[in-house]
Amino acid sequence: MFVMHYVYLIRSKISPDQTYIGDTDDLKARIKARNNGQGGTTAKSKPWKLETYLAFSGKKQALDFEAYLKSGSGHAFARKRLWS
Repeated sequence: MFVMHYVYLIRSKISPDQTYIGDTDDLKARIKARNNGQGGTTAKSKPWKLETYLAFSGKKQALDFEAYLKSGSGHAFARKRLWS
């Protein structure tokens, strides 16, 4: 079975300055879990709004891109191109 891997960017609805970048192979379930308070780093700022997601055919590609987005130059790229 072919499984897509996603890198997603979410923003808190109650505290819009709070953002999070993560990865998953089940995007709908992960966003639902974040909004149900599952996930220590995001529980305090729920509910979350999905801003952007990117799909990858390989898990390594997704993890590498997530790591890039969390780097200094990746933050600049995301601010300019991915956050609304």
